[in-house]
Amino acid sequence: MKLISGNANRSLATAIAGHLDLPLTRTQVKRFADNEVFAVIEENVRGEDVFVIQSTSYPANDNLMELLILTDALVRASARRITAVMPYFGYARQDRKTGGRTPISAKLVANLITRAGADRVLTMDLHAGQIQGFFDIPTDNLVAIPVLALDVRDRYAGGDDLMIVSPDVGGVVRARALASRLDVDLAIVDKRRPKAGESEVMNIIGDVEGRRCILFDDIVDSGGTLVDQGLGRIDQGATEVSAYISHGVLSGPAVQRITDGPLRELVITDSIEQPLEVTSCGKIRSVSVAPLIGEAIRRIANEESVSKLFD
Repeated sequence: MKLISGNANRSLATAIAGHLDLPLTRTQVKRFADNEVFAVIEENVRGEDVFVIQSTSYPANDNLMELLILTDALVRASARRITAVMPYFGYARQDRKTGGRTPISAKLVANLITRAGADRVLTMDLHAGQIQGFFDIPTDNLVAIPVLALDVRDRYAGGDDLMIVSPDVGGVVRARALASRLDVDLAIVDKRRPKAGESEVMNIIGDVEGRRCILFDDIVDSGGTLVDQGLGRIDQGATEVSAYISHGVLSGPAVQRITDGPLRELVITDSIEQPLEVTSCGKIRSVSVAPLIGEAIRRIANEESVSKLFD
């Protein structure tokens, strides 16, 4: 098989290649003067099983176009099978109509990837599980829970005071899976969103008094929800609050909010390549999902079960 990386997250692609003991296929992805994307694959891929590693994180549109153009190049180079490996699937939060005359952009992006020529998709912690059904090709949705649970055990070993907290009702299934794996209690935040990007904590279901709380969610964007809910938990008597998040989008003032806020630490995966502002922040730590994604790639290439990874 062949591994190809776009420019979205070269460090993760290199780590995945190292896990599989395979070199990345020589590829050039560059821009013309007017910012058009140009790609050329510098090795023979005819008849090969090719995995294109490319998150569609910021700049989302540029990275999406890179993925589409690399896929088209592979189709025209007669690759046998093309798998789009998207550790972070951008546009996933636009998975339904939120009002009149609004798009379902996640479905549009799924159609684009399929029409470009991808034969299957491998992604991680989709914002909504039903997005798998937006694709008309096989789609594997990995979960970062095994990786994050190991880190929680290492950092928070022992004690009955640990509690996993779901930041909203929609994330209960995800948070319960982590709580069950760690054999700890679960609390749920009842919140409302006055408008996009803002949230207000209305109530907390569960007793957080004297507990070490870990917020668990799939995406942290501006950081407002984390800071607000962290304050809410401290006000209700939690001894400390940390957060484990699969995808660190961390846009706008997120890093400053987290630095100045009540969180003990924020732990994210390396599904999105982070700028120096994030990597140098003392409150933000990253754990790698390269072994998880690398093992999933190996299993797909060998026609083995991917779901066995989570047993």
